Amino acid sequence: MTKNRTSAPASGIRPFGRAPGSETVFLITLKNKRNTTVSITNYGGIVTSIRVPDRDGAFANVVLGFDDFDSYLQPHPFFGALIGRYANRISDSSFTLNGQRYELTPSEGPNQLHGGPAGFDKVIWEFDNPDSNTLILTYDSPDGEEGFPGNLQVTVTYTLTDDNELKIDYRARSDRDTHVNLTNHSYFNLTGNPELSVLDHQLLIKAKAYTPVDQASIPTGEITPVAGTPFDFNVAKAIGRDINALENGYDHNYVLGDEITDFPKRVAVATDPSTGRKLETFTDKPGMQLYTGGGLSGDIGGPGTPAFRKFGGFCLETQFFPDSPNNDHFPSSVLKAGDEYRTTTIYRFSTQ
Repeated sequence: MTKNRTSAPASGIRPFGRAPGSETVFLITLKNKRNTTVSITNYGGIVTSIRVPDRDGAFANVVLGFDDFDSYLQPHPFFGALIGRYANRISDSSFTLNGQRYELTPSEGPNQLHGGPAGFDKVIWEFDNPDSNTLILTYDSPDGEEGFPGNLQVTVTYTLTDDNELKIDYRARSDRDTHVNLTNHSYFNLTGNPELSVLDHQLLIKAKAYTPVDQASIPTGEITPVAGTPFDFNVAKAIGRDINALENGYDHNYVLGDEITDFPKRVAVATDPSTGRKLETFTDKPGMQLYTGGGLSGDIGGPGTPAFRKFGGFCLETQFFPDSPNNDHFPSSVLKAGDEYRTTTIYRFSTQ
């Protein structure tokens, strides 16, 4: 592991709190020439705030999160977290790889969600802050952690560009064949007011199909066209337009097909009509989870933070498909021993 260090101004790093083992946790704030800032803690790689301007130049935080560290130690729905080893769900908390069955640690009924109860979102990452635009996080995940095979060395680099892009580069290597699926779980609310819902946000998703799920949110194995269904966002529409057709809003994986020719692929565009803020999402991954915060119930908040209500934020989690380890016809999430896992997600902010 690397030693925590920085050559950036000291004002960009401050102690954020103490973890249960009494280790100090830090909050690192990146800043670009446009005065946009992104704050990230090395506990769980959590993005705690992204402050961007609206059409009138007024800055506000457009992700859900807490101002205090202790709130992140309480149960919360992965606000802003770095997710691994496997983002989303693995059915029955198990898979077979190279003829060997691996039993994982369950975290959602019989299934594993987001890497297990002690996933990467609860790890204290080593960090390097070489300049005011860059944060590099590293973690060595030991063989058998949450049931996954292989010693996995992970590096995640957050870069805030002067084009108001938050670029997240993920890299990993394992000494054994394993499954890896890393993502970020930020909840966006482009109004900048977490007490407002995102149902009026306009959303476009370039995807002709999605993966249906059962009552436990496990993929059925089908790949279903979105045309003529509430899942069709190929023409921008309000997030809330068809949401009542679903029991608890959207929490589904979109299939980002080969018809998208630019690279990295621009797969989604979200805008808030009230402020003019715009978010474009780029990825090289085959899937993306749209989650509209149906599980937020108004009972989660922190000192100085309003309670987060249902549909108060939306997530665009770039990924391999949920339960890919148990569906051979899904894109493979296997990382071969010695190979490098590489993926990049870009969130670009602007106004209109």
